[in-house]
Amino acid sequence: MAAVFFNGLILLSDSALSADERPNILLLLADDLGFSDLGSYGSEINTPNLDELARRGVRFSNYHTAASCAPTRAMLMSGVDSHRAGVANMPESIPSDQRGHAGYEGTLSRNVVTVATRLRDAGYHTYMTGKWHLGKTPELLPSARGFERTLAMADTGADNWEQKPYLPIYSKASWYEDGVETILPDDFYSSAFFIDKTIEYIDSNIADGRPFFAYVAFQAVHIPVQAPREYTEKYLGQYDAGWTELRKRRYEGAISAGVVKDGIEMLEISTTEDWSSLTEEQKRYESKRMAVYAGMIDAMDFHIGRLVTYLKAAGEYEKTIFIFVSDNGAEPTDVLDTAQPLVNLFFRVWMTANNYNTDYETLGEKGSYSLIGPSFASSAVSPYSWYKFFSGEGGMRVPLLIAGTGSPDAGGVVDAFTWVTDIVPTILALAGVKHSRGDYRGRPVEQLTGRSLLPLLDGSSANVYADDEPIGYELGGNGALFKGAYKISKNRGPIGDGEWHLYQLIDDPGEARDLREIEPEIFRTMMQDYERYIRENEVLPVASDYDQRKQVILYGLKKRLGGAITFFAGFLVLLALLIIWRRTRAGAKTSSR
Repeated sequence: MAAVFFNGLILLSDSALSADERPNILLLLADDLGFSDLGSYGSEINTPNLDELARRGVRFSNYHTAASCAPTRAMLMSGVDSHRAGVANMPESIPSDQRGHAGYEGTLSRNVVTVATRLRDAGYHTYMTGKWHLGKTPELLPSARGFERTLAMADTGADNWEQKPYLPIYSKASWYEDGVETILPDDFYSSAFFIDKTIEYIDSNIADGRPFFAYVAFQAVHIPVQAPREYTEKYLGQYDAGWTELRKRRYEGAISAGVVKDGIEMLEISTTEDWSSLTEEQKRYESKRMAVYAGMIDAMDFHIGRLVTYLKAAGEYEKTIFIFVSDNGAEPTDVLDTAQPLVNLFFRVWMTANNYNTDYETLGEKGSYSLIGPSFASSAVSPYSWYKFFSGEGGMRVPLLIAGTGSPDAGGVVDAFTWVTDIVPTILALAGVKHSRGDYRGRPVEQLTGRSLLPLLDGSSANVYADDEPIGYELGGNGALFKGAYKISKNRGPIGDGEWHLYQLIDDPGEARDLREIEPEIFRTMMQDYERYIRENEVLPVASDYDQRKQVILYGLKKRLGGAITFFAGFLVLLALLIIWRRTRAGAKTSSR
C-alpha cells in the first residue's frame, strides 16, 4: 500500500507514487516521556501543538517500545529487533561477560540498513538533529548512516544549557555536526537549537522540490530536567497535592482523552513515597521539580510549533507527515537520593566540580540539576505500572501520534497493539519505498521485522498482528512477550521479584491481576514462545548480581581512567600483601619472645 496526495491531504491507496507525490516525513522523538505526559493523552501540561497534530491525526493507545533509550533508537532507525541490530542494551550498561558478543556491541550494526539510508537512496533529503546514542566513532555517527546533514549528541544525555556532561562517566559532552566535533553556541537550549538546525537544514534544499525526511530526537525530558524559567513558572503550585493525587488525575484525564478505558485497576507502585510524610519544605521542592519537568515538555511543544509555523510559511505543511513518539517511559532514577549516602556524596562532589547546583530558586535553569525521581515518574506513566528500565506497561507503553495522512479516523484513537519496529515499514510505505527481504543493494542484511501501520490509519484493518503471533522482548534480564490480548513479563530485583507473570492487557493494562495460575496453558505456551525468541535472537543470560546502575559506573570509570584502574587495583593488591606480610612478621616476633 502507498500514500498518494489528493487536495492537500495524503490518502492511502495501492497505486505507485510519482516524484512530486512523495510526502515529507518528520519523525519527532521525545526522551523518557511518560504515557500521560501530553494533553491529548490526559495531561495537565500545555502541549497545544502536539494536541493539534493529534486532532488532525491518529493517536495510538497501545504502542510499545523497549524500556531504555538506545535499544529503542536502534529499532526505530532499523525496523529490526534490538538484539539483531547490535544494541541489546545501552553500551554503558552491557556487562563485561556480554560485551563484544553478537548483538551486544552497543552500537548500530552494519548488518542493518537505516530508514534514512533507504529514503536517501530513494531520492529524499535526510536530516537528523538531537540525541543519537548509537555510536560515536566516525563510521557509527548518523552522518555515516544515511543522514545528509546532522547535529548529533552521541551520549546517553547531556546538559540542556551548556556543552558539558550530565554524568561522571563522561569527561565531555560529545556533540557532532556532519560527523565533525562541534562547539555549541552560547545561547544554546537543546529543544530550541534542535529546531533551529532542523529548519536550517530543510531550508537549505527546499528550492529543489525533493521531499525530506527529518528526525528530531529531543533531550526533553531526560535528566537533567531543565527548562527556561518562564515555562516552569506556569506550573508552580500545580503539583502541591503530590504524586499520588497527580497519578489519579492523570488516569481520569486519560479516560476523558479516550486513550484509556474506564474501570482499569490502577496499582500503587511500591517505590512511591507517602506524600504526607514529607515536610512542607520537601513538598515545595518536589512540587517544583515536577513543575520544571512540565515546563520542559511545554518548551519542547513550543519549539515543535515553531517548526510547524516554518513549514506552513514554506508551503510544506500540507505535504508533511508527522510522527511523534517517546523512546520509553518516565525516568525513575534519583541520583540525589539521600537514602544512598555514598552515591549521593560522590555525585554531589562531582556536581560541584562541574558547576551544578540543586537550589530551589533557580531549579531547572542554567547550572541547575533536576529530576523527578520514582514517585512522580509513576504519575507520568499513569495509569500504568513500572517505568523506564522495567518491562511493565509504564516502561514500555508510550504515546504515538501520526498526522498528515488524511486518515478517515482523524482525531481518533487506535487501540491495536503496535511495536517500535513498525515505524520503519510505516515510513517506507508512506514514502512509497519498497523494501526487499534480507538484502539491500546486493548485500545480505537483517530483514525488517515490523509491520506497516497503514491498514490501521486507513481503517482497512483492526490489527496488524494476528492473535497467535508472538512479539518478544528482552533488556538487561527483564523480559516480555506480547501475544494477542496477553502479555508475560518479568522484572528483576531488587524492585522486581524476578518471576514471570501473565496479564490480559485488554481488560487489565494496569497489570493488577496475574493470571499465571488461572490460565496455565496460555502461560506455558507463551513461555515456549519466549524461549524461541531467546534462541532466535541469541539473547544472552544476565548474571544474578547484575545491577544496571553499578554497570554504568564501572563502564564510565574504565572509559575515563583506563589503565589507571588497573594500576590502582594492582597498587591495592600490593598494599594488602605488604600489610599481611608486616602483620605476619609482627606476629612471628611476638611468638618468639
